[in-house]
Amino acid sequence: MTISGVALLALCTLIGVFLGDALGVALGVKANVGGVGIAMILLIAARLWLGSRGLLSHGLKLGVEFWGALYIPIVVAMAAQQNVVAAVEGGPVVVIAGVGALVVCFTAVAIISRLGGQTETMDELEARSAAAREAAQVAAGDPR
Repeated sequence: MTISGVALLALCTLIGVFLGDALGVALGVKANVGGVGIAMILLIAARLWLGSRGLLSHGLKLGVEFWGALYIPIVVAMAAQQNVVAAVEGGPVVVIAGVGALVVCFTAVAIISRLGGQTETMDELEARSAAAREAAQVAAGDPR
């Protein structure tokens, strides 16, 4: 049932909030540290675990996908807004650190994409596949 997917999301959220609060206490921060991220990782892990064991029913899958599509972007946007507000109130060092992290991430993506080499587009892959099929037909004696 779809309600099972919602229940799985709720369970992951509760565990994530608890672990985020515990991590905050362990780090000496008076805030939830990564609770939403932990909850989403738990939801993904639970879905993969259930799917690998054949326990992911259609309704459960629909419930998880629905809330994943709706809930995750909203929570991420809310968390990002809170982080920006806290950073601006924290002073220029925090803002500089945030901009520095962003520059490092963009640079890492550029480097990784260049190291990956050239990739073929779908059109190129389909053209190569069609050429291989035609060559196989000609070799089999079926010229078209």
